[in-house]
Amino acid sequence: MKREEFSKVNKEIKHPAKIALAIVKDKDDKYNMITLEWFMRTSIKPPMLAISIGHTRYSHECLQNFRFFNLCFPDIEMTEVAKLCGSKSGREIDKFAETGVKWFPGRLAKLPILKEAKANFECKIVTQVKSGDHTIFVGEVKHSWLNSSKEVQTVADLI
Repeated sequence: MKREEFSKVNKEIKHPAKIALAIVKDKDDKYNMITLEWFMRTSIKPPMLAISIGHTRYSHECLQNFRFFNLCFPDIEMTEVAKLCGSKSGREIDKFAETGVKWFPGRLAKLPILKEAKANFECKIVTQVKSGDHTIFVGEVKHSWLNSSKEVQTVADLI
């Protein structure tokens, strides 16, 4: 065992990790998807999920204006969707048009439910916490969707 810098140790242990897609809406009612590695369950009763998004990200701006997000766990077949959503900004492109992802409106805030995902969770933001250069948004899960025929994707599937 050897003491190392955080970034080096973190790089070594983080793969394979699950990824997720957060879906948000901007002030002009345009939807955006962002690929996330930083998310977690924070409560069982009521069910709550947290996502962490950098302050410079377009999705961060969206969440300041529209206090809902969907957390979607992509299927292995959604690799290209996850890559694009993690490498391009919604400020410049419409990720839904670019990827052709199939969806239907959710029940809570009408945000897209991704048909090809393993699971989708519709969340209402109940609190947020600044954490360095990110904000952690905690959402109460209001509706959950499951596609039992799908396999959850990991970061290792992207590389």
